[in-house]
Amino acid sequence: MIGIIVLALLVIVPLKLLIACTIFHKTGYSWALGLLMLVPIVNILMIFVLAFGDWPVRRELRQLKQLRA
Repeated sequence: MIGIIVLALLVIVPLKLLIACTIFHKTGYSWALGLLMLVPIVNILMIFVLAFGDWPVRRELRQLKQLRA
């Protein structure tokens, strides 16, 4: 029974890290911020940063639109 749990964790944790790092990278933040998703309480704060923060990608897009106008 414990072997199944350990095996599941060995699959789920790296998958969770891959997803989190990819999301942070696509939003323009450093991919390494995805590693913070492993830290309790900090992971909740990072979700709020993604939800309500000004993404670097959007900031850059806004600047490019202003230059074009």
